[in-house]
Amino acid sequence: MYPLVIIIGPTGIGKSSLGLALAEKLGGEIISGDSVQVYQKLDIGSAKPTAEEMQSVPHHLIDFLDPAVPFTAAQFKAMAASKIEEIRGRGHIPIVVGGTGLYIRSLLDPYEFSQRGSEEIRLKWKLFLEEHGKLLLHEELKKKDPVSAGQLHPNDVLRVSRALEIFDLTGKPLSSQKQFKDDEYQKLDPSILYIGLTAPRSLIYERINQRCVEMLSQGLLEETLNLLREGYSPTLKPLQSIGYRHALWQLQGLVTEGEMLRLLQRDTRHFAKRQLTWFRRDPRITWYDIESGFSVILKSVVQACRAYQTRVK
Repeated sequence: MYPLVIIIGPTGIGKSSLGLALAEKLGGEIISGDSVQVYQKLDIGSAKPTAEEMQSVPHHLIDFLDPAVPFTAAQFKAMAASKIEEIRGRGHIPIVVGGTGLYIRSLLDPYEFSQRGSEEIRLKWKLFLEEHGKLLLHEELKKKDPVSAGQLHPNDVLRVSRALEIFDLTGKPLSSQKQFKDDEYQKLDPSILYIGLTAPRSLIYERINQRCVEMLSQGLLEETLNLLREGYSPTLKPLQSIGYRHALWQLQGLVTEGEMLRLLQRDTRHFAKRQLTWFRRDPRITWYDIESGFSVILKSVVQACRAYQTRVK
């Protein structure tokens, strides 16, 4: 049995570099656990691996979906689980790298996702919205799942509709499923090495600030503008993610270049803080401070992988 390695941490901490080095050392393949890297044409803002990196080590669940196509945690769970088995079947070690907390938890805990959904149910609520409007749609959610309704604004018709769809599919409110997920952490299978990267907050913020500057110099504005020229709506969910929505603000004349950079750095720092808050609740993670040195962390993880394989043999 080959181990499954999962590497998490805040944005800009060095997860991709560790995953790449680990894959090269152990003969591994990388599965992205990032909700934006799945999309084609969103390269700079999602900090995708370079073409050279993807050639040196096989990468999966990156750059395969059109930006106009929705992608859910349920889809990620199904696809990632399948890839993990495929990679192990080739005699390689699967390495999941990413900072989207819900995606990672979906692999480790029994989330009650509907795997395929239902076009019929989806159409039902789409037609309801068109006929009755967003306020009555929200009222329907209040009847079925008042907790979720209290957390969602009536304007957020996508998530309101999804919550209604989940209730129809499972017979259970989305809020009750969330409560289970947030409160319970199952014991991990011994084959799973769950690794977190961290650092003093000042260093994390310094790295984030520099990364934002680099994204702009690499052409984040031009990348966003090209998406608009190709006809993609600025309201698409991927284009509302950090980086792209900030580029849109500048392109729309809402902020100056300097103000856009300031807001991008601020919001990315806030996002990193939320990531750490999410992951630090999970007692199963083995944490490594990047100040201890990249080579030290790499050596420790390699030893843990080899120790597991030796124990199994």
